Amino acid sequence: MQYCVAGGSRLDIRSLELFQHLATSLHFSRTAQAKFVSPSTLSRSIQRLEDECGTPLFVRDNRKVKLTAAGSSLLGFSQQMLSEWKKVQTQLQQSHQQLQGELSVYCSVTASQSHLPNLLDHFRHKYPQIEIKLATGDPALSVIKVMQQDADAAIAIHTPDFPKELHFLPLGEVPLVLIAPKDTLLTRLEQVDWRTHAMVLPESGPSKRIVHHWLTEQGIRPRVYAKVAGNEAIVSMVALGCGLAIVPQIVLDHSSVGQKVNRISLTNIEPYQLGLCCLLKRVDEPVIKALFTL
Repeated sequence: MQYCVAGGSRLDIRSLELFQHLATSLHFSRTAQAKFVSPSTLSRSIQRLEDECGTPLFVRDNRKVKLTAAGSSLLGFSQQMLSEWKKVQTQLQQSHQQLQGELSVYCSVTASQSHLPNLLDHFRHKYPQIEIKLATGDPALSVIKVMQQDADAAIAIHTPDFPKELHFLPLGEVPLVLIAPKDTLLTRLEQVDWRTHAMVLPESGPSKRIVHHWLTEQGIRPRVYAKVAGNEAIVSMVALGCGLAIVPQIVLDHSSVGQKVNRISLTNIEPYQLGLCCLLKRVDEPVIKALFTL
């Protein structure tokens, strides 16, 4: 049996909703009351449907209402159509109801150049109504900023003593390299005479532990020129000829003086475990969850 809606009809969603309810209740007054229309409005709507279909949809007399064969056919169609319409409505509403709010992110200057742009480009494209507040500074402060809720999320280095109160999402590994002033002409580890070359060591942060562990494993007791906070500052001191140092490769890649030092590969040193972190108790907050599930 062909559906009576074939042939260019003008069926609308509201008419199908009224028809479907009446086809179930088989009672004009009950349907009119449930759908908040007058009995006369309901009767006119059903009459229009029957005119468009070119056949009666109900058999009615003073005591009862009954579906015709054409009405049964239209009922199956209307149930499918209204079900699909509800799905489309839900999708449209979800796409319209954009997530809104504010997101504060903390990271080092280097991470803001190396990892953050790609992450935030995708985030801003998907959630244009979320305002992003970015703060940069010492990477050693990333965990503290999140713990104290000065930032909703931060790019941080995972360490053995990483707080259990934080959720950590890995972004990748960052290798560390040995650097030397250009004029030393050092390009390989075997060329380094640790008795004559001083070192600029990290004063704090994850590099301090990693560098100390590597030197100990190699049996090296370096002459210390200075202990400095911040990898960018360490690169600058090496570029000025103050000594050798071990720094993350991405710092060199984004340093304005990176071309003034020689890079020496180290195959046996622990890399940085770089990632995004937030408080574990806040991971399901809509704005933060949006960032971590991007």
